[in-house]
Amino acid sequence: MPESTEPLTPRARLAVTAGKAAAAVSRAAGRGSGSVIGGRVALKVDPDLLGRLAGHLDVVLVSATNGKTTTTRLIAEALRAGGEVVSNALGANMPAGITSALAAGARARFGVLEVDEKYLHAVARDVSPKVIALLNLSRDQLDRAAETRMMADHWRDGLEGSPATVVANCDDPLIVWAASSATNVVWVAAGQEWKDDAWSCPACGGVLQRPDEHWVCGDCGFERPTPTWQLSGEKVVDPHGSAWPIRLQLPGRANRANATSAAAVAAVFGVPPQTALERMFSVTAVAGRYDVVTHQGRDIRLLLAKNPAGWLETFSLIDPPPTPVILSVNARGADGTDTSWLWDVDYTRLAGHPIAVLGDRKLDLAVRLEVAGLEFRVCDNLTEALRVSPPGRIEAIANYTAFQDLRRTVGN
Repeated sequence: MPESTEPLTPRARLAVTAGKAAAAVSRAAGRGSGSVIGGRVALKVDPDLLGRLAGHLDVVLVSATNGKTTTTRLIAEALRAGGEVVSNALGANMPAGITSALAAGARARFGVLEVDEKYLHAVARDVSPKVIALLNLSRDQLDRAAETRMMADHWRDGLEGSPATVVANCDDPLIVWAASSATNVVWVAAGQEWKDDAWSCPACGGVLQRPDEHWVCGDCGFERPTPTWQLSGEKVVDPHGSAWPIRLQLPGRANRANATSAAAVAAVFGVPPQTALERMFSVTAVAGRYDVVTHQGRDIRLLLAKNPAGWLETFSLIDPPPTPVILSVNARGADGTDTSWLWDVDYTRLAGHPIAVLGDRKLDLAVRLEVAGLEFRVCDNLTEALRVSPPGRIEAIANYTAFQDLRRTVGN
């Protein structure tokens, strides 16, 4: 266990108290958990608070376009085998939300923190992580996030010379480019179904060749590293070649990939793969994702998909036709206001499903579905969507704020 730092300064204690008070007021006013406003207030009082709160922790940072909230939760469960964990489990992943989470971790040994891609370098500078897990990079929130190549370059610059162990997905060329500047990298073959953001070489711009699961640049030779850990079907293969079964209550290949990366992270802290994977089985849902709720007499599975890569993975795990599907898309600040990404999603995978369309940008989505040749109904609200959907459990797929709207409506 890391040695405790000096007790918090009076200014830091005041900052924590002020942040907790602001969060409590926010909750009482029905404005959400209060973690973001609480963190903002605390950092206003003490701008160095994040680093002070993390000083006694072994910290893991998890960043990616998709899967970081789930992987953070799986790592946290695995590391609880070795001691108390503090984590931003609800996904508040910018410095303010992370600060609020750490304020509750005075007795913790580990800090397992999801970090927004844009803030990874800044947060790593403040909290001195022992491990940084990098899962994938793809297009998302086109109006606020950097182009994926620029993000990979930014990560690469930030990781150069870092003492942290970097656990990185060797199947994503952008992740390999970013992680290759680090001193100590553990490569994980976690797979990459979405490849449309990584056809060209991030090192020289040449075309990547993909004869099988391997990828290589024919111009400069930049290529997929040899993995130390590997997802093989429904098993994790560790560095010794031993295969460990993955038994999750979370569905889909993407979550088995998340579990593989989580097992690799846990191993850095001495948690054996069998123990780590057994503990991950306890996770049934993550911040509402994958929950099955009953509303107005209908069973609805809630699924979050925020960008083309996420929608592709989600389509692979829903029940087959004729299972009814509800699609909901907003374009608020937290989603990104640019909906052009809808045209990058292969909605023909929903052929045969009865589809109902909701959300602030339901007409944008309707045009995309019409061009894809699908039959659908545009609905004003969830009640109408349930009424027009045929019998059976419904798969509800929504982007970020639309997902939160659905959760509030069904009381989840």
